Amino acid sequence: QASSFSDRFRPTSEFWMVEPEIAFANLQDDMNCAERYVQYLCKWLLKHCREDMEFMVKHVDKTAIERLELVSSTPFERISYTKAVEILEGVDKKFENKVEWGIDLASEHERYLTEVIFRRPVIVYNYPKGIKAFYMRLNDDQKTVAAMDVLVPKVGELIGGSQREERLDILKQRILDADLPLEPYEWYLDLRRFGSVKHSGFGLGFERMILFATGLENIRD
Repeated sequence: QASSFSDRFRPTSEFWMVEPEIAFANLQDDMNCAERYVQYLCKWLLKHCREDMEFMVKHVDKTAIERLELVSSTPFERISYTKAVEILEGVDKKFENKVEWGIDLASEHERYLTEVIFRRPVIVYNYPKGIKAFYMRLNDDQKTVAAMDVLVPKVGELIGGSQREERLDILKQRILDADLPLEPYEWYLDLRRFGSVKHSGFGLGFERMILFATGLENIRD
């Protein structure tokens, strides 16, 4: 699938991820950890890389330090996917990608939420199950899963994560619903079959964190 124009600066053939998994954690715990982690990174950069950040302010993005200070000290906004779609449908702006319930939000949508609507990082949660992976925990409404994305200025999605599906029967059905064969996933099902606990995790795109921190426009730089 081709990337939209708004996503043209993000694709790379290889990228690094920071991927914690948290035992005994639900989606709320996952969001809390992700928020605190991003804030910690911002504070660390301000404390240990001040000279580098001042260079970026002078030569690349004059708001780089201001952005790190804002994110490190401001609680993140949290809205459901459904609410995010309602907000985007109601704004007086023509997006390149159509907004409707069930789409995977494009970079232009993510950045509009975090840069224009809320002017702070935003955590969007409870996404439609059809656009998320089978291992994300199915919510009681049977339409959404306990997934979350952390959106930040300049970049859009910085983190993607979820509470994992620990119920064997539902996990197996989700694999089948995705038209995937069960056999390659038997090892994964065994993790639930022989005892599991509530758990969550997320992945932070390392290169995207660099873009967010420095203000560089193209991930290839």
